Amino acid sequence: MRKLRLIWVTSRMHIEIYKYPAWSDVVEIETWCQGEGKIGTRRDWILKDLASGEVIGRATSKWVMMNQDTRRLQRVSDEVREEYLVFCPRTPRLAFPEEDNGSLKKIPKLEDPAEYSRLGLVPRRADLDMNQHVNNVAYIGWVLESMPQEIIDTHELHTITLDYRRECQHDDMVDSLTSPELADDDCTNGSATGKQHERARRPYLHFLRFSGTGLEINRGRTEWRKLVR
Repeated sequence: MRKLRLIWVTSRMHIEIYKYPAWSDVVEIETWCQGEGKIGTRRDWILKDLASGEVIGRATSKWVMMNQDTRRLQRVSDEVREEYLVFCPRTPRLAFPEEDNGSLKKIPKLEDPAEYSRLGLVPRRADLDMNQHVNNVAYIGWVLESMPQEIIDTHELHTITLDYRRECQHDDMVDSLTSPELADDDCTNGSATGKQHERARRPYLHFLRFSGTGLEINRGRTEWRKLVR
């Protein structure tokens, strides 16, 4: 891949945390990748409490291949596919095998004016990857910057989904916008118990844009559950 000037870039990330580890807990992380389509691949994760074997988190991500020089998406050639498929499981496997799981849910665009905002965010050197572009983890921090403080103080993050639309470089300035997402009873499979459980969580929509042009960088969705103290 390096000889061909090809790189993988994240196009979507979905994370669900069911239980946060406590001090001295040991966490086991299992991860694997699989081919997906002609220009992409997928990497999944399962997090377990090592002592009990309990699954405390799951995650999935989609990656696409890009030419490092032209910044255009590129089809995965047989040569490149053979390079990484040797590390993939022979039998297809999903961290989220459920048909109607949250990783498949589309994220609507958050329209301005948003209820909460944090303007003029600037990348730090620690946010940059080897290509001097903002790494995908930094976007999570920017999304959380515009969350209302009362939610941060009384809730914990249960689910986060991010769609990556544009690259961000070291000299860019970013605005983070957030608004509560309106309740949608249709996404709870119609059961009264499911609806009650869904309303116990606080969903929010997020939008990252370039401060100067307003062009979309990233859109996201989070769900927050009440802290149990």
